[in-house]
Amino acid sequence: MRISGFGIVILSVLIFYFVEISVHARPVVLVLSNDDLNSGGDDNGVGESTDFDEFGESEPKSEEELDPGSWRPIFEPEDSTVQAASPQYYSGLKKILSAASEGNFRLMEEAVDEIEAASSAGDPHAQSIMGFVYGIGMMKDKSKSKSFLHHNFAASGGNMQSKMALAFTYLRQDMHDKAVQLYAELAETAVNSFLISKDSPVVEPTRIHSGTEENKGALRKSRGEEDEDFQILEYQAHKGNANAMYKIGLFYYFGLRGLRRDHTKALHWFSKAVEKGEPRSMELLGEIYARGAGVERNYTKALEWLTLAAKEGLYSAFNGIGYLYVKGYGVDKKNYTKAREYFEKAVDNEDPSGHYNLGVLYLKGIGVKRDVRQATKYFFVAANAGQPKAFYQLAKMFHTGVGLKKNLEMATLFYKLVAERGPWSSLSRWALEAYLKGDVGKALILYSRMAEMGYEIAQSNAAWILDKYGERSMCMGVSGFCTDKERHERAHSLWWRASEQGNEHAALLIGDAYYYGRGTERDFVRAAEAYMHAKSQSNAQAMFNLGYMHEHGEGLPFDLHLAKRYYDQALQSDATARLPVTLALASLWLRRNYADTILVRVVDSLPEVYPKVEAWIENVVFDEGNATILTLFVCLITILYLRERQRRQVVVADQVAADVAQPLDADVAQHLAAFQR
Repeated sequence: MRISGFGIVILSVLIFYFVEISVHARPVVLVLSNDDLNSGGDDNGVGESTDFDEFGESEPKSEEELDPGSWRPIFEPEDSTVQAASPQYYSGLKKILSAASEGNFRLMEEAVDEIEAASSAGDPHAQSIMGFVYGIGMMKDKSKSKSFLHHNFAASGGNMQSKMALAFTYLRQDMHDKAVQLYAELAETAVNSFLISKDSPVVEPTRIHSGTEENKGALRKSRGEEDEDFQILEYQAHKGNANAMYKIGLFYYFGLRGLRRDHTKALHWFSKAVEKGEPRSMELLGEIYARGAGVERNYTKALEWLTLAAKEGLYSAFNGIGYLYVKGYGVDKKNYTKAREYFEKAVDNEDPSGHYNLGVLYLKGIGVKRDVRQATKYFFVAANAGQPKAFYQLAKMFHTGVGLKKNLEMATLFYKLVAERGPWSSLSRWALEAYLKGDVGKALILYSRMAEMGYEIAQSNAAWILDKYGERSMCMGVSGFCTDKERHERAHSLWWRASEQGNEHAALLIGDAYYYGRGTERDFVRAAEAYMHAKSQSNAQAMFNLGYMHEHGEGLPFDLHLAKRYYDQALQSDATARLPVTLALASLWLRRNYADTILVRVVDSLPEVYPKVEAWIENVVFDEGNATILTLFVCLITILYLRERQRRQVVVADQVAADVAQPLDADVAQHLAAFQR
């Protein structure tokens, strides 16, 4: 899963991953060279290919059509006919989620049996769940082969979540030829769910932890209507603040900030906002009517609202108008010339979606002379601004060798970035909702499902829940609740997958697992490999650990010079490491100058002594009965000390009073009397 290097720089693209960059996942910078540009010009038959049919004749599809077998009917039931199509599957899925919430392994057994029966009857969505069950070893013996087989059948039956799982499996094995085919299909589905005029906000999987601690800052912003900031915003909206109205409408429309999607409420707040002249709400009303989201689809009204938004200076609305002219929706007939003019207006105002749409016109020769190189330039500008559809087109170029030299590895990477924005990403929102409500078991199931599909944040979230909550995680194993071994092995597997995708904290924990033998056999060599992986991402703790291993010759050659180098690098990378690095350097000095002495042996014994002292404090001092006696003893000592201190103060005060009360010496009294006269 390495990204190949490139030569002469002519253009660089920063992949935003479409989300705010996390401290755990560093930005990826891709640099292209002249060698990567295809010199084949326009003679690639692109004009006849339907692979680039961005402005095709098909109507926008519903989310149920885009993601068959979706879990949405359980979390956001709107249409009972969806569940009626696969009653046994949805019944079993409901029971799985209920069993995870309640910690009821009997109900989980019943649920898995029901899903297995539906799977045997040929239901592809039930087969997908069985692939998940075998993959994690829940009520069934863990089996990669059976998991793969069930996902394969499910994917053949149209289940998109199984396609995500299979694609990620192929990607981990560097089988890019197979991974790229699946990710291409998934990315196309994701693109079909995007807005017509501009990029939609990301339903970003929230990282519920920061290192080993809960990420309280991110969680506070995801509490929906209970969030104090949202309540203030709602108050401002009721008082007539147009910007607040727009923001609330946006939150409800996309299901952001922990809110459930509610198109009716979104329409209400957008309509209130446009009464105040709020242009962004006008544009989104155009989107709503074009999509038929919560209202009857009406392209004429969509055009009216988009035109009003454009007149108010919202240049991204030009894209929606241009799109309608390309498709011939809400207008007299298709007009490619007008479409191009509107896209150019958007480009003139530096709107990234305008660059993307012009790129499509030049790529297909719609209303302009076909020019693949010009299209490529437009796509790169749009991608550099984070436009997901542009990444999709670049992925297709790398995939087919049109405009860019064929590169399946790059195509797979770009397709994956887009595919992870598909309708199935809603699982992250429901997982976060469950976690915020204290339903850790349901959150674990949902994050585990997303982890199987290749979402790095979900992998680290699920692993963190297993490590943090232990038995309270409601982890279900082969024959009931997970044993400690099962839980550690599952967490280890999740951390490992996350580390492969660039999560430095995960790589560090993998190293710790091998070093201490947590959930796996103790292996210093593999621990060093994991620390090296974390070190390559500038992790100070990993650098320190590598220095320690060189100092003691554990998994790495005994080398005090390399040990010092790693300790110094740890301090350079993180100033807060000053104390441990200073102590480690002192240890190195002792080892170098007093080798084979009792002083060095004492230092080496400290790692063994510390756990024993810690265990003694925990088992003896903090034992419930002993802790009570110790507390009473401390209170008694404190009282005796205060009483003694008070007694001493009284004695001192009596001595001072006695000195004041003594009669004056006769000579002193005489001089004092003379002075007064």
